[in-house]
Amino acid sequence: MASSREYPERPLVGVGGVVIDNGRALLIRRASEPLRGEWSIPGGMLELGETLEQGVARELLEETGLQVRVLELIEVFDRIVYTPNGGTSRNDVERPRFHYVIADYLCERISGEHAAASDVTDAVFANEEDLGRFHLTETALRILRKAFAMDRARHGA
Repeated sequence: MASSREYPERPLVGVGGVVIDNGRALLIRRASEPLRGEWSIPGGMLELGETLEQGVARELLEETGLQVRVLELIEVFDRIVYTPNGGTSRNDVERPRFHYVIADYLCERISGEHAAASDVTDAVFANEEDLGRFHLTETALRILRKAFAMDRARHGA
């Protein structure tokens, strides 16, 4: 029986990939919850038997059409979204509607042209100074800024 993403029994493992190409990062607009309609870092759920790096590469291909090389870990973080469940116990007022442990990786494009696919409605490359206009979460913004810094360090800039 597959575990539900909404009100899961245990945390779910998610992966994301920050692709920086020519000084711009790839962003996607999400087609499903959580964060439906919001701009974010491409990624999704790790599948059984898949390494973190394999999951990142698969998700980027599915969502954006890009083949990528996974370079290095940027950050691991929790995304926990609570929703009141109407419980009667004081200890049972809220329970997690979503609980993901997400590992985001710095990636480089190997081939392909970016396009929205899978559960994505749009995909664009953005300069670091333009990130503010995409109304990203604080976590996504922090990870993207780290990725830009890592990319500059890789290229000696």
